[in-house]
Amino acid sequence: MTAEEQKTGASLLALVALRWTLEDEARASRFLALTGLTPEGLRERLAESSIQSAVLSFLEAHEPDLLACAAALDVNPGALVDAHRELDRG
Repeated sequence: MTAEEQKTGASLLALVALRWTLEDEARASRFLALTGLTPEGLRERLAESSIQSAVLSFLEAHEPDLLACAAALDVNPGALVDAHRELDRG
């Protein structure tokens, strides 16, 4: 897999993880509060790797969310951590 393909895969995983994060109102509010983003700002910046990385960082900071997200997406929690690292290489 090329570096570009790895980054694309990490980006897609982060966006799916974001969707999962936003499905729960309390979790979504916590994400926005911790990142300082507004819903509008989040929509405008979805394509930025820094925002995608912030989603994965948010999940990593609270292991129950990381594990629940991984289970919901049917991926190993390590895949989310690896995607975060890949996006941070940016």
